[in-house]
Amino acid sequence: MKILCVSDQIDPLVYSSNVKERFKDIDLVISAGDLPMEYLDFIVSSLNKPVLFVFGNHNLDEFGYYHRIGGESKKDIQEGCRDDACHGTTYIGFKNYREGQLLLAGVSGSIRYNNGINQYTDRQMKRKLLALVPGLIMNRIRYGRFLDVLVTHASPEGIHDKPDPCHQGFASFLWFMKAFKPRFLVHGHIHLYDMQDIRVSKYLDTTVINAYSHYILDTGATAP
Repeated sequence: MKILCVSDQIDPLVYSSNVKERFKDIDLVISAGDLPMEYLDFIVSSLNKPVLFVFGNHNLDEFGYYHRIGGESKKDIQEGCRDDACHGTTYIGFKNYREGQLLLAGVSGSIRYNNGINQYTDRQMKRKLLALVPGLIMNRIRYGRFLDVLVTHASPEGIHDKPDPCHQGFASFLWFMKAFKPRFLVHGHIHLYDMQDIRVSKYLDTTVINAYSHYILDTGATAP
């Protein structure tokens, strides 16, 4: 399966009249956050492929359609949306999901740095990861493995992250990879100002990929 992974930047190679030809062999699109929903709308309408997404720490206008904010209830789902599918996209934040034969899970948000929406301490994020465990165990029973792809916005601690308070990674992601061995972790949040910077790393059994701008993940290819 070929997956178009996007995050954080509207890429002119994607936001283009040639997108359908350029990415004609794509089977699935994953957004790792911090992109406007209008951009995902464009990808859906242009490629006519499933688009799965998590939220980051920006572009949160529609976050309230999927989560409580403070003590408020979720907003009414927009017209034309059912459950967690809007704009032709599917939200996989804090849940397990299956797309064809691919087993995915997603978590939204970044490390807490200014108490904004969708920011979490590492302890809070670990609790959210623990909530995925029953579904992961069912995956193991049914399919012989816990997970293929974990989609996050932030990066794991010490892998692609930065020392400033906003861009530090989650240590709990390291625990998750060690325990459940996803083949891939796809994240955003870390901007690549030099596109020659490292964007693919290996941690134990997991290939960690920075989806900034866009990245093509071939799940059938040999991991580096």
